[in-house]
Amino acid sequence: MVSVALVVAFGVVLLISVSLSGVAARTVLSTALLFLLAGALIGQGGFGLVVIHPTDPLVVFLADLALFTVLFTDGQRASLPALREGWRESGRALGLGMPLTMVGIAVPAHFLVGLDWPTALLLGAILSPTDPVFASAIVGRQDVPVRLRRLLNVESGLNDGLALPFVLIFLATAAHQESQIATVGIELVAGLALGIVIPAVVALAWRLRFFTAEPRLQALGPLAIAVLLYGVCHLTHANPYLAAFAAGSTLATLDRVAADHFEHFGDLLSETTKFAALLVFGALITPSRLSHIPVGGWAVAVLAILLVRPAAMLLSLMRTPLTREERLTAAWFGPKGFASVVYGLLALQSGIPDSELVFDLVAVTIALSIVLHSSTDVPVARALRVEPPDNLPTGQSDPATPAPAGEARHG
Repeated sequence: MVSVALVVAFGVVLLISVSLSGVAARTVLSTALLFLLAGALIGQGGFGLVVIHPTDPLVVFLADLALFTVLFTDGQRASLPALREGWRESGRALGLGMPLTMVGIAVPAHFLVGLDWPTALLLGAILSPTDPVFASAIVGRQDVPVRLRRLLNVESGLNDGLALPFVLIFLATAAHQESQIATVGIELVAGLALGIVIPAVVALAWRLRFFTAEPRLQALGPLAIAVLLYGVCHLTHANPYLAAFAAGSTLATLDRVAADHFEHFGDLLSETTKFAALLVFGALITPSRLSHIPVGGWAVAVLAILLVRPAAMLLSLMRTPLTREERLTAAWFGPKGFASVVYGLLALQSGIPDSELVFDLVAVTIALSIVLHSSTDVPVARALRVEPPDNLPTGQSDPATPAPAGEARHG
């Protein structure tokens, strides 16, 4: 049952965030950080208005739903022609940068925290996916170089699903169980197949003259595909994250009109689910949980963000057409997001010896990443000579501006 206090808190913070979003777009103020801090304040580590445990179904559901909606929306910015055009940079980030990140996190986790190698590699796999939704000033701006936006978008869209096999394999190894690699492979292939087939069949059916959508309802067509795909993936145990990104990309390739109609609505939907998940995640971060993290654990979190990710990406992007500024930006913006939350919860529920410590390390790394990455997107955008939006509208109407046709002006 969702707490009424949680609903009220979400409404209040959402209202504050929307009201300050214009300021946030021009400064280091971050709406993502507002929700994270609000969650910490209303949780057991703050005023105790909401009691949430990491194993609560609400936590898993919101993180899973937020990741799915973000990937589905991001996928529609990566049509097949766009994927072909930037495949070298994206391939390097996924094929070289991602494994380097896993190992780069596992090494200090083993030597500084004392985790055994399977558990250390599990932590590396959990923290290897990225989520540039927290860097919206970079990914969401049309005046940022397209190859940089495409690189970050495709990398984050695919590495969530690609990290899952490694998470499950290292989790099984740490628990001294069989890894069931074949089953994991089938789930990946099934997710990719469903993500292509379902939107492709619908998009081709929409080309028939019999099917026409009223203009004001057209944005709901892609939403219906997403809801159907989400349900089918969970019924069949197909990988929902690869399916979401593949579905968005397939729809953008076969029906650009539908993707364009959904874009604004999809952005709002993904923002809403992201904020809800951040509020709940923030409530899990309590002083008692943080106090149990050893000094070496804090060092691992800092190294993962400030050293491992940047070094791995800079190595993987050597001798690419990207400029120096673009490579540095891609190296810095590797935020840890909802995939790491979902996979961290898998580790917590697995019962392995260091499951609590692994989840705590994941939680503090994600929180630190949100603070650093969501508050540096505007300064980095300025370094790329991209100015933040200015002259944003206020709530007061301009009397010199005529109201749209058929719309009365209320005074």
